[in-house]
Amino acid sequence: MQEQTLQLEQQAKLKEYEAAVEQLKSEQIRVQAEERRKTLSEETRQHQARAQYQDKLARQRYEDQLKQQQLLNEENLRKQEESVQKQEALRRATVEREMELRHKNEMLRVEAEARARAKAERENADITREQIRLKAAEHRQTILESIRTAGTLFGEGFRAFVTDWDKVTATVAGLTLLALGVYSAKNATSVAGRYVEARLGKPSLVRETSRITALEALRHPVQVGRRLLSKPQDALEGVVLSPSLEARVRDLAIATRNTRKNRSLYRNVLMYGPPGTGKTLFAKKLALHSGMDYAIMTGGDVAPMGRDGVTAVHKVFDWASTSRRGLLLFVDEADAFLRKRATEKISEDLRAALNAFLHRTGQHSSKFMLVLASNQPEQFDWAINDRIDEIVSFDLPRREERERLVRMYFDKHVLKPATEGKQRLKLAQFDYGKKCSEIAELTEGMSGREISQLAVAWQAMAYASEDGVLTEAMMDARVQDAIQQHRQKMQWLKAEGSQPPVSAWTK
Repeated sequence: MQEQTLQLEQQAKLKEYEAAVEQLKSEQIRVQAEERRKTLSEETRQHQARAQYQDKLARQRYEDQLKQQQLLNEENLRKQEESVQKQEALRRATVEREMELRHKNEMLRVEAEARARAKAERENADITREQIRLKAAEHRQTILESIRTAGTLFGEGFRAFVTDWDKVTATVAGLTLLALGVYSAKNATSVAGRYVEARLGKPSLVRETSRITALEALRHPVQVGRRLLSKPQDALEGVVLSPSLEARVRDLAIATRNTRKNRSLYRNVLMYGPPGTGKTLFAKKLALHSGMDYAIMTGGDVAPMGRDGVTAVHKVFDWASTSRRGLLLFVDEADAFLRKRATEKISEDLRAALNAFLHRTGQHSSKFMLVLASNQPEQFDWAINDRIDEIVSFDLPRREERERLVRMYFDKHVLKPATEGKQRLKLAQFDYGKKCSEIAELTEGMSGREISQLAVAWQAMAYASEDGVLTEAMMDARVQDAIQQHRQKMQWLKAEGSQPPVSAWTK
């Protein structure tokens, strides 16, 4: 039993030894595998480093080649410039030499002529002096005889005129009638000129008007006839505003139209807001809808006129009062000359023009309707604010209004010309409605005028392309440019330190 136990122990130890040997072999295999993996990793890293180094060397060689080529080009350009400069210097030197030789020849010729003339004058000096003396004596004798003859005739005539009282009376009466006729003709001409200017002419301050003059009727009779036979337009045709503002201005248009029909007194209106929000466009539409004529003047034109500004303002209102259909007088940038009189920045001539404007607008009129437009209404003189009956705020378009504007101008400037086929303009295939919605989302803070300019820019890009096709990418590129320009304008406005009065403008 002891022997068997020893044998079993020996066998167990032998098995443990064999297991240890197997474990040692496995450990050696694992270590060898780990060493092999590290070796492969190191080889891979070295290959990558070698590849990166070779790539770096290749790029360095390429950059060196570019630098060498650039240096070679610069050297060739420098040599060409030096050659051109040398040629120019030679040409300039040649021209200067020619001018110098021509000047010397001219001086020699003038000197020779002067020398010859002086020699001839010296030789003929005695003859010339004798001729001058004879001419002077003859001229003196002629003048003395003329004076004697004139004195004799004037004395005899005056003596005969004074002794005849009938001639004296007739002469005095004739001179009196002549002076009276000249004075009457002068006044009649002035009155007739003012009447013709008020009835037929256009004042110098009025830049644009729909009022038909006699000269325009003679020049364009067909167009004038069409305008007279045309029907009144919708006051909001082509004008995109917010729903609340549309309702308000539509009520204003209806009231103005009924005021004209009933020949009542017109109300004065102030429109204020950022530039490009539709103030001028709505004023024109309001006049055409009401059956009135419109006249547009700018406040900035009054100050440069100086002392003539008062006369020009009176001429505008005299001309407006002669309208048979009623006149909508639209003053754009009215704050340019209707500002506070208490400030020292306003000149005496501009103050006088403002006083004339206040005098002519002190009471409501049935002949003309006053519409003022301003970006800074807080600068108005208080007397101007007292003459305003209706104040309308034109804000920047919101998301819905911008989408309507984008669609309207896209249809007007791009889609319609492309479908008619009359112009070199085509459209690529994409979702136009979706694109207009995306552009309306991106153009936040832009005015209606800026959106209109964006549509015109799309048309110009199509015209500038080789095939005349406007693609979606071209529209997106122009939209990004417009957004960048709008931001730049806002930065300029902020840098000036002048904040606009309208809160929507500061977005």
